Amino acid sequence: MATAYGPASRDHHSPGSGSGSYPPAKHFFPPALRAPFEARTWRELGYVLLSLPISVVLFSVAVTMVSLGLGMLITFVGIPILAVGLVMCRGFGVVERGRARGLLKLDVAEPEPVRGKGGVVSWVGAVLRSGASWRHLLYAVLHMPWAVFAFTVAVTFWSYGWAAFTYPLWRWVFPVYAGIDGIQLYGDGTHQVYLDSPFELAVTSAFGLALVLVTPWIIRGLVSVDRLMVLGLLGPSRLASRVSELESDRGVVVDTAAADLRRIERDLHDGAQARLVALAMDLGLAKEKLGHDPEAAARMVDEAHGEVKVALQELRDLARGIHPAVLTDRGLDAALSAIASRCTVPVKVVVDLESRPAQAIEGIAYFTVSELLQNVSKHARATRASVDVWRAADRLMLQVTDDGRGGAGVSTGSGLAGLTERLDAVDGILVIDSPAGGPTTVTAELPWRG
Repeated sequence: MATAYGPASRDHHSPGSGSGSYPPAKHFFPPALRAPFEARTWRELGYVLLSLPISVVLFSVAVTMVSLGLGMLITFVGIPILAVGLVMCRGFGVVERGRARGLLKLDVAEPEPVRGKGGVVSWVGAVLRSGASWRHLLYAVLHMPWAVFAFTVAVTFWSYGWAAFTYPLWRWVFPVYAGIDGIQLYGDGTHQVYLDSPFELAVTSAFGLALVLVTPWIIRGLVSVDRLMVLGLLGPSRLASRVSELESDRGVVVDTAAADLRRIERDLHDGAQARLVALAMDLGLAKEKLGHDPEAAARMVDEAHGEVKVALQELRDLARGIHPAVLTDRGLDAALSAIASRCTVPVKVVVDLESRPAQAIEGIAYFTVSELLQNVSKHARATRASVDVWRAADRLMLQVTDDGRGGAGVSTGSGLAGLTERLDAVDGILVIDSPAGGPTTVTAELPWRG
């Protein structure tokens, strides 16, 4: 599909949403009135209610096993007991991550696994050395008092709010079954004050309504602490996440390099190599005819001269695809202008850089714009396009815009998925804004390395 970049205002270049986004659904009531009845509120209330019994069990098991293990360390039996206790905490962590995923819609990755070299001793050592195991233990200890507090606050506000709000509906139970006029507001043995007049019923119900409306936000604040605890203590550490990300990026780089080598080999085999083989055969025939048919030999030499020019052009194009000389000699401005001149639609290029980035970043920026402009030529059905390049703090920003039919995306077969992976490999970002009907704006963000 169409792919292009549009130079937006340089005062704000934060990545936007991808293509195909839909406007938020319209509601007749404001969020404050909808909150008590939304599914999210009920899920979060269920999370808080379940946290208390689960945290009590987790706390009891964790403290018991760890205390037993530490108490028996002198006999060395405590070491495997301590390791078993930590493994049990990790097992509870699986339950907690699943509960957070189902009720809070919080997807937390699995922490780094325990890697032992084989044998019980190695496994026990790996468990005790694992930072994730001790973070799970810390979660078990810290979450129980917090769960008690959150449970108490949530249930108190929720029950008192709905009880007071619906008080006019169930007040009749007091004179019928309890023999009193209603909820006792004050009593000293001589005087009693009950909420039984219409005005008092209305005030009580209004107070209850206020509690009902504020309770979802209180619960939301409570579960935000649970979110932080699950993310910080039950997920992978930042170092482990970074290592995993770098391993993935390394795989992408290796695959990309292999694909480029296959492309170069294919282009050489099917293009310049085949043409040079044919040229050698033609020159051999011309050599044979040179003695008895010099005119035919001259024509064949002339045709071979044309083939040489074509082969040289193919080799230049291939070299430009590997790393263009104009990029090395003159930088992004000239190199991108050369790309724009070969595009099938008029392209305006604006490069605002006071210095040049590192060659690797410069090359990625060049091929990113090249790929995007190729998509403009092939898919956009545009009449014009523009390329804008500038530096924002420690980032190199690229934008290409076209006025084509839009609909570009990573799943539309325009090569954007592969481009996104290439940028990810160097901590880059690709953001696509391409509504149906256009225009299309694709923003690429690369780290600046001077």
